[in-house]
Amino acid sequence: MKVFVRTYGCQMNVHDSEKLLGVLTTMGYYPVSSEEEAQLVILNTCAVREKAEHKVYSELGRLKKLKKMGVVIGVCGCVAQKEGKNLLDKMPFVDFVVGPRNIYSLPQVLEEVKLGRRVVKTHLNGSCITSLKMPVRRQDPYRAYVTVMEGCDNFCAYCVVPFTRGREVSRPSIEIVEEVKRLADQGYLEVTLLGQNVNSYGKNLDEGIDFSGLLEKVHEVEGIRWIRFITSHPRDFSEKLIRTVTALPKICEYIHLPAQSGSTTVLERMGRGYTREEYLEKVAMIREYIPEVALTSDFIVGFPGEREKDFQLTLDLVERVRYEGVFAFCYSVRKGTRAAQWEDDVPTSEKGRRLTHLLQLQDRITEEVSRTYQGKVLDVLFYDWKDGMLEGRTRTNKIVSVPGERKHLGTVKKVRIGETRMYQLLGTLAEGGESL
Repeated sequence: MKVFVRTYGCQMNVHDSEKLLGVLTTMGYYPVSSEEEAQLVILNTCAVREKAEHKVYSELGRLKKLKKMGVVIGVCGCVAQKEGKNLLDKMPFVDFVVGPRNIYSLPQVLEEVKLGRRVVKTHLNGSCITSLKMPVRRQDPYRAYVTVMEGCDNFCAYCVVPFTRGREVSRPSIEIVEEVKRLADQGYLEVTLLGQNVNSYGKNLDEGIDFSGLLEKVHEVEGIRWIRFITSHPRDFSEKLIRTVTALPKICEYIHLPAQSGSTTVLERMGRGYTREEYLEKVAMIREYIPEVALTSDFIVGFPGEREKDFQLTLDLVERVRYEGVFAFCYSVRKGTRAAQWEDDVPTSEKGRRLTHLLQLQDRITEEVSRTYQGKVLDVLFYDWKDGMLEGRTRTNKIVSVPGERKHLGTVKKVRIGETRMYQLLGTLAEGGESL
């Protein structure tokens, strides 16, 4: 049996798709590159923004024709959790709907589908945290995602994650370390620790561990060269964690720290739990301890009540921090959130203007920051090769391309940067380029 999985959204969703494929592989399915080849098509969805949800429904409408050929169609992820049975009602050709915490129920779901039933599994009392007994079909042989926690307890005014992913659940550290050890034995060089808010890791465990303590344990695993983590909530990003990142050489100098707005007034309405000044203080502390750090962020423009002066404060924050990149979006109403009860009072055209202005500013900054890499010799982990060109990433998560042989895949090499572009660095392997 052939399966095609299309993934939308964040790294958590990407890793969930790896889990989906792992489960399906044990059932005799193997992945193909297009839905036309498959007997089973799954959309693993994102509901964080209205546009992402619309994409899902648009794609489902396009897939309707496959139903006549006997293809089983399923929807997983956050839209599945949010919509539940409503999705089956809207799309009568969809066979099953499975929420993020019900991934491992797929075998039972597909058995019910074979019997002609349409199935909804959206319980939030389950867990999609990887079990060491459950398979994962990883898409990259050198870099791996490892779930350390799931869910969120913050309930920001605009966000559906607590409703689609559930409340926070941390995974025991012994299981995380064991998974990382297995990955190292398989030749993986880099792991990214995943969670909706990794900084609050451990608060519901009995073992008395926080995220800094988990990083120390993962750092001890032999064979793993680099460690990343995502996502961090600024409110919980402590000096202790910054000191830990500084003290452990395997942890990369890359931090994603979503600000969402540069205005304290808007941040308070969002329920973010920090002020503009507190955010800037944490950025200053991070740069003091980790001078070479690369910072990225998320922003929402046009949030209810955001005035022009608030937006100007966001632009000023971006100019001050000088991120290497940002993900920015127009606010969209998410049913069930607190903000959905408020008037969406920023016109669509004004949201678009603000977004364009913000992205243009960030493009300029990204290009300026990229130029600072010129002439530097950087460690690069190579994970792709095509037509004589190696592609990899630096510790600060910059994409690097160099001429080179396929044999360098899965190695960390020193690269001298010659040319810089906005989102890519070009260079050559440095003399004696193996990085120890």
